[in-house]
Amino acid sequence: MRAVKTGISTLISLSLSGVMCSVALAAEFGTAEEAEAMLKRAVATIQEDKEQALSDFTAGAAGFKEKDLYVFCGDEIGHFVAHGSNKDLIGMSLLEFQDDNGKRFGGEMYGFAMEGEFYEVHYLWPRPGESESSEKVSLVTKIEDLVCGVGYYP
Repeated sequence: MRAVKTGISTLISLSLSGVMCSVALAAEFGTAEEAEAMLKRAVATIQEDKEQALSDFTAGAAGFKEKDLYVFCGDEIGHFVAHGSNKDLIGMSLLEFQDDNGKRFGGEMYGFAMEGEFYEVHYLWPRPGESESSEKVSLVTKIEDLVCGVGYYP
């Protein structure tokens, strides 16, 4: 009987550890809902003060960098004008980027982004601070002469 109690205790302990790990991961990584909320705030902020918004996005200020979520924006010809994860990308062409499978996801972002709509673009990209690519989904929209997005890792 003692072995059965120990086995059950171990199973319960392992189950709770798994739940706690899942909660910790959820706290560390952004969700689709959080990405959408951040993009909505980004749109409103651009409409208020475009230059300040782009600065805040790149700096990760005003809540525009949370967990692994950040805002990125490109101008009318596809060059980054804001990037909340890597300011070194500013001035580079989003249209030139491709994922590990050769998908030119920037072209899809620019091809489907429309004002007032959020479009999902699926591709492979490393999480901030990592070198291995993971599945990523970016919600993108057009705001004035910009295409902006927030991506999350499902």
